[in-house]
Amino acid sequence: MKHGENAYLDLLKHVLEKGTKKMDRTGTGTVSVFGYQMRFNLSEGFPLLTTKRVPFRLIASELLWFIKGDTNIRYLLKNNNNIWNEWAFKNWIESNEYTGPDMTDFGNRSLVDPEFNELYQVEMDKFKTRILEDDEFASKYGELGPVYGKQWRAWESSRGETIDQLKNVINQIKNNPDSRRHLVVGYNPGDVEFMALPPCHSLFQFYVADGKLSCQLYQRL
Repeated sequence: MKHGENAYLDLLKHVLEKGTKKMDRTGTGTVSVFGYQMRFNLSEGFPLLTTKRVPFRLIASELLWFIKGDTNIRYLLKNNNNIWNEWAFKNWIESNEYTGPDMTDFGNRSLVDPEFNELYQVEMDKFKTRILEDDEFASKYGELGPVYGKQWRAWESSRGETIDQLKNVINQIKNNPDSRRHLVVGYNPGDVEFMALPPCHSLFQFYVADGKLSCQLYQRL
């Protein structure tokens, strides 16, 4: 098994040499391959990359947010994590209550128009402050819909039951380690249209063998 850094660099090389150019919803475009797999042996250490900036603090706080079952950006902002701001901000500026300057297509405009970017940053800072200080505003405009945390910790079944997938899989691993059903699924087709963003890491499965725990993650393109 290759060191984590080398596995990542091999992926980049493979994508550049074998990938297919495709357009996407952002209009930026991608070069992609389908079904590529990387393997990492965590007994050799955490595969933190050194050839790109990896904001580990943000990764950790976002993961804790998922595990909490939270779907509101307020927790993230309290931890100085701005990963999900734009989706919540979009809901705010498209609402009937917003009366500020035109923020249409703010993501693209802020990249090419320095003057607009300054205005956008001011409005975003106002938005973040209200999320942190105004409970009612945060409840209404900080929510991202039934994203990761909701699906992991409170999946709603067709019978109206609430299923804590994360708790269940931990119990299964402890009490029935040889089961082939150690799965946590984030991609709920019935809820996708109500999510700010469909889950990128859409499911993961655990496997126990010889006293060791493995995890396989499926990341959608």
